[in-house]
Amino acid sequence: MAGHIQDRWYKTETGPDGKPRRVKSDRHGSGMRYRARYIGPDGTEKSKSFPDRQKRLAEQWLAAIEADMSRGQYIDLRAARITFQQFTEKWLQSHRVDPRTLESMRSQLKLHAFPHIGSRPLGSFQPSHIREWVAVLESTVAGSYGRTIYANVRAAFSAAVDDGHLSRNPFSAGSVRPPALDVKRVAPWTPERVFAVRQAMPERYRAMVDLGAGCGLRQGEILGVAVDAVDFVSETLHVGQQLKLSRSKPVFAFPKGGKDRNVPLPGPVADILRDHMKRYPPVEITLPWRTPDGPKVTKRLIFMAPGGNHVWRTSLNEEAWKPALVEAGVIAAPRNKEDRHAAAREHGMHALRHFYASALLDRGENIKAVSEYLGHSNAALTLRIYAHLMPSSQERTRSAIASVYEAARLEA
Repeated sequence: MAGHIQDRWYKTETGPDGKPRRVKSDRHGSGMRYRARYIGPDGTEKSKSFPDRQKRLAEQWLAAIEADMSRGQYIDLRAARITFQQFTEKWLQSHRVDPRTLESMRSQLKLHAFPHIGSRPLGSFQPSHIREWVAVLESTVAGSYGRTIYANVRAAFSAAVDDGHLSRNPFSAGSVRPPALDVKRVAPWTPERVFAVRQAMPERYRAMVDLGAGCGLRQGEILGVAVDAVDFVSETLHVGQQLKLSRSKPVFAFPKGGKDRNVPLPGPVADILRDHMKRYPPVEITLPWRTPDGPKVTKRLIFMAPGGNHVWRTSLNEEAWKPALVEAGVIAAPRNKEDRHAAAREHGMHALRHFYASALLDRGENIKAVSEYLGHSNAALTLRIYAHLMPSSQERTRSAIASVYEAARLEA
């Protein structure tokens, strides 16, 4: 056995005859009677107390400790008592990810994990606790966002296993599954809606619509487009950076996923950009790279705010994009001047990327090329989002088989 059992209700002392005898201790009849004690791998003594009539349970506990040690699955009791929130907050301090991603993770955990499982000690988690939390998650957030939160919490538990707080990740159980995905298909805008919104945008921002609908850029990529990214000779647009916020500070950074890409620059979009730069000459902007304390980078941005600074995403959305959606009849106008515009997540500037993808697929572009132009991590992701927009192959199949039969008939 890994240790021994101490009976606190009795002690051994030497009797008048010089022989040892058991006598009642000062604690007899009160408090926990048995204390199971053992020496841990770190050389320090560990213990756990048990009440009267549970000596057998104490022995079984010590036997389990010994078995865990021999299998290399031993977990320090003190480590197992740390709560999920205590461990995760410390883990996040050393977690090496993009600062904006880190802030997003902190927000997700604070809102959707800590209130439900944050106070539970790591050593007490069972798969049932994770299943119950997933059920809560499914009832409060959208499936895709819920899966992101699920993945981050699972990563925290994996780190807890690596650090010796758990012997096994409860997420590894076969009965634990991520939140179900929403069955919601992308409904791309019509060309009429795209051009109606474009016309309703302030003139200095109209070309943004063309870069979204005509080149498939994300909003941050549009805001970060620099003069040297546009090659009018080769009719190519290099997407190598975006303008985003890191810890609420504007920075330049690589596009989402750290992938840069080249996309075709259609003639009409090129003409619009030329005209835009004549009307609104680009201005050099210097910002940190990637993080607020990163190295300074200077870029001649194509899009500028009226005051000559870079365009702030929130100002653009509230003061230009959403009013344009109202004028184009996409969303309802606020009831009065004091009210803000209604939330319009499905009608953000990302809708222009959906239009771009649908236009390419409708005209027969292959899914691999569409994925490359959109900057997706792989074609499977693009297919999962846009498969329902691809033209039906049924008519092509009918024609192909009919031509084979026709050729065979003529040869007969």
